[in-house]
Amino acid sequence: MSDKILIAARSRIAKYCAYRERATKEVANKLSDLGLNSEQINLIIGELKKEGYLNDERFAKIYAGSKFRLKRWGKLKIKRELRLKEIEEEHIQSGLSEIEGQNYLETLEHLAKQKFNSLKKLNLFIRKNKVASYLVSKGYESDLVWEVVNKLSTQK
Repeated sequence: MSDKILIAARSRIAKYCAYRERATKEVANKLSDLGLNSEQINLIIGELKKEGYLNDERFAKIYAGSKFRLKRWGKLKIKRELRLKEIEEEHIQSGLSEIEGQNYLETLEHLAKQKFNSLKKLNLFIRKNKVASYLVSKGYESDLVWEVVNKLSTQK
């Protein structure tokens, strides 16, 4: 592959990274789709990291914060998704530290109340189980979920 094509690919991928934060794996996949070999991909990724276009820790922080605020995902789901993007464990922990403990619990309680109130026609046992399943599927820790669900069901 000629230098001209390599420069064009690098320019295109720099714009791709500038548009929004990207994980290294996403960039590598995109470069692979453009027909570059692994040596060329590693070269371009190294340059992008040096120039600040690509930073997995920054990506993990933004990803964790936005998935929590916008989609109200729990820490377990965020962690699973970051692992799928091949983010290092220390960066994942850094990203999860962006989620404040009090805000996390308030969001969990809000989601639990919302789901619990939407299931009025079911008996208490089924309501509790459906709420717990919903919250666990959103990535919240089961011990926290059951604590909130049990507290919620005693208030009603």
